[in-house]
Amino acid sequence: MSSFLAEMAAASDRRVRAAKACVSEAALAQRVQHTPAAPPLRLSAEGFDLIAELKLRSPAAGALGSPQHALAERVTAYARAGVAAVSVLTEPSRFDGSLSHLAEAAPPLAALRVPAMRKDFLIDPYQVLEARVAGAGGVLLIVRMLSAAALSGLIGCAREHGLFVLLEAFDEADLERMHEAIEVDAGRSTLLAGVNCRDLTTLEVIPERLLELLPLMPRGVPRVAESGVAGSADAARLARAGYGLILVGSLLMRADDPARLARLLLESGRAAREAS
Repeated sequence: MSSFLAEMAAASDRRVRAAKACVSEAALAQRVQHTPAAPPLRLSAEGFDLIAELKLRSPAAGALGSPQHALAERVTAYARAGVAAVSVLTEPSRFDGSLSHLAEAAPPLAALRVPAMRKDFLIDPYQVLEARVAGAGGVLLIVRMLSAAALSGLIGCAREHGLFVLLEAFDEADLERMHEAIEVDAGRSTLLAGVNCRDLTTLEVIPERLLELLPLMPRGVPRVAESGVAGSADAARLARAGYGLILVGSLLMRADDPARLARLLLESGRAAREAS
């Protein structure tokens, strides 16, 4: 594990311990029972979709927004542009995220039948329950951070509570473990297979990795390109190559009109998919 992921894992562990000291896992599970179901993930018949991201800071790019921004207004704009889901960063130390951002984003998204996804460095099923209580319909799990048993347990917890899971890989070894996790799940969960092309040591984005690793990705589950999308030409290129979704954060957060950009990315990817 890179030093960055190790740092994030340690911080995540501290957050879980502090949260459990305030609310037991049993009490949190009871809260889940009274939380309205999130909208299911629905992918377009056109074969190409967008997961738009809400994040206020990137460790590589710096500040992208502030808590004073109208978070509900932004995610509503994403949803009306036709995105499949909205990823909400909840990690506080390096991304300025918070579970409160997820809780604020989820209701307006649910009203438009778009699920919110908790994006964080999750290591414990307790955090999946936190996501569900905050209104999430999905979670991201980083394969490299988790043992096979821990990954299976987190996927099982998500399945039990009706959340989809985006599995994230960075290299060939991660993809091998992703294959294993998908085989163990045996089609019982709603899973997405993602590749993040950000180098975990330098935090540099290396877009070529998306195409290099694509042939090694699992088949039979939707494939997601994470990071590396700088515009509509990239969306089209990735769609032609065989990705069914892209996850876009910083580009949308910096856009003057994020809804217009989201529509453009979708239109470009779908046109390329239709032509290929």
